[in-house]
Amino acid sequence: MKLQERDKRALILCAVASTILIGWWFTSSEDVPAPVVPVVDNIPAAEQRLARLRQFAAAVPGKQQVLQQVTDELKAREQGLIQADTAPQAQEQLVQILRKLGRASSTKIDMRNSEIGPVRPYGEKYAEVLISLNFEARIEQLVNLLSDLTSQKEIIGVNDLRIAGANPKEKTMPVRLTVSALIRRELLPEKKGPGSI
Repeated sequence: MKLQERDKRALILCAVASTILIGWWFTSSEDVPAPVVPVVDNIPAAEQRLARLRQFAAAVPGKQQVLQQVTDELKAREQGLIQADTAPQAQEQLVQILRKLGRASSTKIDMRNSEIGPVRPYGEKYAEVLISLNFEARIEQLVNLLSDLTSQKEIIGVNDLRIAGANPKEKTMPVRLTVSALIRRELLPEKKGPGSI
């Protein structure tokens, strides 16, 4: 088989092109790692780093002591939470506390009816139970009741206080008092979304 002039030129051109491609491939595909320059460590810089590490190490016991103090204080404050197994039990316990305060000798208030409000989140760790009470009282009875609320070991706060027109004959006034107390967040009922049973 004889090669024509055109075929010879094509073979030469292919040989030259393949040589160029192979040369380019070898030169560009080499992964030459960058030279690693050793870190020049001087003594003053090392001494400064050592001094900082010693300061951090010396601060650790102090921070642990502060953490322990804060933990103890938190435990003492959480003693004021309503202790119950469920949110409805906490609400009932709050009603009982309020009725006990109403029967005290300094107040002697007849708590007619109570409305149990929602249990709602209070921050990240706690929940809040609400109770509303309706009653009639003289001004000194109401002041004594509010004073007794603040002296309870439980964390109880007044959320709303509404006083209507006074009864001039008996010197009493209708009162609607809404109080709240804190409970653990785990007692908060889970909200069920649509479609869940």
